[in-house]
Amino acid sequence: MIDEISMKIHADKLIRMALAEDVTGEDVSTASVLPAYARGTADLLAKQNGVVAGLPVFARAFQLLDEAVEVKCFAADGDRVQEGQLLATVTGDMRAILTAERTALNFLQRMSGIATETARMCALLEGSGLRLVDTRKTTPNMRLFEKYAVRMGGGGNHRYNLSDAVLLKDNHIGAAGGVRQAVEAAKRHAPFTMKIEVEAETLAQVAEAVEAGADIIMLDNMSDEDMKKAVKLIAGRALVEISGNVTEENIARLRAVGADVVSSGALTHSAGILDVSLKHLRPLEGN
Repeated sequence: MIDEISMKIHADKLIRMALAEDVTGEDVSTASVLPAYARGTADLLAKQNGVVAGLPVFARAFQLLDEAVEVKCFAADGDRVQEGQLLATVTGDMRAILTAERTALNFLQRMSGIATETARMCALLEGSGLRLVDTRKTTPNMRLFEKYAVRMGGGGNHRYNLSDAVLLKDNHIGAAGGVRQAVEAAKRHAPFTMKIEVEAETLAQVAEAVEAGADIIMLDNMSDEDMKKAVKLIAGRALVEISGNVTEENIARLRAVGADVVSSGALTHSAGILDVSLKHLRPLEGN
């Protein structure tokens, strides 16, 4: 989760990078109309129905420019919101509000879009016992935020990065000379606390992965019939993950396979945005 500590350790530098991308010298437009401090407030509004995610990141974008900016939220990450709903107010130096506006909205729209898509796909699996997780197919430098958004939509996270777990894919297996050789090499090298997952494209590879002692077996782009055969072959000796071009349009058919987890890159690489807008910026009396 993005809490106060992880925000300062990891998120702040990424938000600063996004702000720096938008301002290389000065915000010429804002400096033109506001040469000095002026206090004001603006409203954050939902323009679509969906699941909101990223409100702490939205707020932090303003506060990195001016710690005195106050963001008062009327919704929480993971909430379902409705078109026209007031999500938050942003109050403080209007120069900071105007300069950070687009960066803050970009984060919030992207993260909320992912949470909304995740919630839709989770609903299609409800009651099946099949858990939906993401992949590493994330936008560069946005993984922290995108994987957080998946959780806010009701999904789970696969490994965060290459240091989290062993996942032996087709090229690893090819480089090692086979499934058994790859698993044996991983067991020799990786810490004993780390799980080993094997990507299998055929039933023969499934059988080899089971015999080699893999903890998780990923059924990659298999037919429904072969996936059901694979689950019977594994017989509870490893967790079973389904992967390969899983989208909102086809995920429901996987309910009956009998697997434990389904991973979908579409959650992060193909989700749209949730349209939100910062409107009605107005000066406050007593500036």
